[in-house]
Parts: sequence; structure tokens; C-alpha cells
Amino acid sequence: MTSAPGGTPLPPALSAEQAAALAKAHGLEALGGRPPFGTYVRNLWRRRSFLWTLASADAAEKNSEDRLGVIWTLLNPLLLVVSYFLIFGLLLDTKRGVQNFIGFLSIGVVVFGFSSAAITKGTKAIVGNLGLVRALRFPRALLPLSVTLSEAIRTLPAMAVLIVLMLVTHEPVGLKWLLLPVAFALQIAMMAGLVLMGARLLNISRDIGNLIPVAIRLLRYLSGVFFSIDHYARHHETVRDVLNLQPFALPITLVRQSLMTEFPIVWPFWAAAGLWAVGLLVAGLWLFWRDEAKYGRA
Repeated sequence: MTSAPGGTPLPPALSAEQAAALAKAHGLEALGGRPPFGTYVRNLWRRRSFLWTLASADAAEKNSEDRLGVIWTLLNPLLLVVSYFLIFGLLLDTKRGVQNFIGFLSIGVVVFGFSSAAITKGTKAIVGNLGLVRALRFPRALLPLSVTLSEAIRTLPAMAVLIVLMLVTHEPVGLKWLLLPVAFALQIAMMAGLVLMGARLLNISRDIGNLIPVAIRLLRYLSGVFFSIDHYARHHETVRDVLNLQPFALPITLVRQSLMTEFPIVWPFWAAAGLWAVGLLVAGLWLFWRDEAKYGRA
């Protein structure tokens, strides 16, 4: 036992194990540590208002310096639909197998556009905010999740454009239109899971960031954005099923089933989307949580 300067004896120093037990008993956590997965998820849920504020503020900030502001969120999908219609509808004639090709194409452009933006931007949420990650203590998953939610908010005006286009192209309003928010919610969950996985991978190796745009371009042509998968893969059932059920094509199909009469509701597709949504979100959270203590470290 040592003594203080005044001669008062000091208690013996705690061992590392004893200090850790004492800190745990008083609710203290190790700096840069990783809480249990259940605790981590609960922490995310408790910060849901912060998540919404962060996402909505980011969505409002986009285009704020442009003169037309939020109007660009309406003009961009319309301009893409027109350009893709000229290329794929008229020049390449990919409209075979589809009656309302304008509605078909519009849904593909808007729905895949959200997937593309969420993946491209969300996977950079950690490496692009290292200053924030190193300065403040919070569940790091909030960053990629906020980017995904922000892109979902920015897609809402484009969804409104879809409704108008359906009416213009004489799609009758029906009860199944009420499934549109369900389809969009399932897509948000799927993309959130993929974004969390991508954010962890990009934190491990920045080189992966160079592959993401290539993968997005490839998926754009494999997800039925411009053509009917059922029509062009009708002689290859396995290929058709794989393409239809992958998580970038499935949300497009669900929205088409919700808004277009020529696409009846196929409930197994919705069940598959539910499985993808839950599975990808849980897997994404778990994989991202595994590296929670390493984000922001040199």
C-alpha cells in the first residue's frame, strides 16, 4: 500500500479486471467500444428522431442553392424518362411485351433511381464524414441510414410524378394503388441493409468505391428498367426468376403491380420482397455493427 503526501495510506490500485467490473457496475463504457448487438439496435431506435432530423435536413439542403430548388426533383425523372423513351422505346424498340410503355419506363426510372442514389451515396457515409465520426460518440449506423432515408424523402416528389403519369396514360385508379407505400417501404428497408453492408466494405477498402458505379450500371440493365424481363427471358425460366427476384428488380415489379393494370398482383413476389427487406436490414445492421469500434480509426 502506498501513501499520500500527507502520510495517509492509499487503497491498493485496482487491476484491469476490477476496474472494468467497477466501470460496468456504474454504467460506464469503454471509449470506442462496441456494445452488444441488441443494445446497439435499441440505441438506434432511441435516436430515431435525430435520424429523421438529419435525413430531412440533408434532403432539404439538396438543390437549395439551385434557382429552381425542389422542382429539379420533378424535372430530373421526367427528363430521364423522355431520353430513355427515345433511346429504348423508339430506337431500340424494347417496348415489346408491354402495353403502357411510358408508365412501365417511368416506374423503372424512378424506382431504380432511388436504389442507385441510396447505394452510391450511402456507402460513402462513413468515409465521407470521418471528422464527425472521430469527434462525436453515437451509433455509426445512423450515418448510412440517414443517407438512405434522405434519398427516400427526395424520391417522394418523383413518386407523385408517377401518379400523374399513370393518370395521363389512362391507368385506372384502383384499390391496389394503396400498395404503393408498402412497396416503397420494402424497397427502403432493402436498400438500407445493402447500404450498411457497402459502408462497412468501403471503410475496409476505399478501392471498392470504384466498383460501385460499375455494379450500378450493370444492375440497371439487369433489373428490367427499360424492358420486360418476362418477355425477353421467357425461354429461360431460371434466368427470368433470378432477374425478377433480385433486390433491385423486385421493387420495380412491385410498384408496377401496384399502379398498372397489365401487371396483376403476384403475392409470392411481395412475400419475397418482405423476406429480402427483413433479411437484408438485419444482416446489414449486424455486419455493420461488427466493425463499430473501428470506424474513423486511421
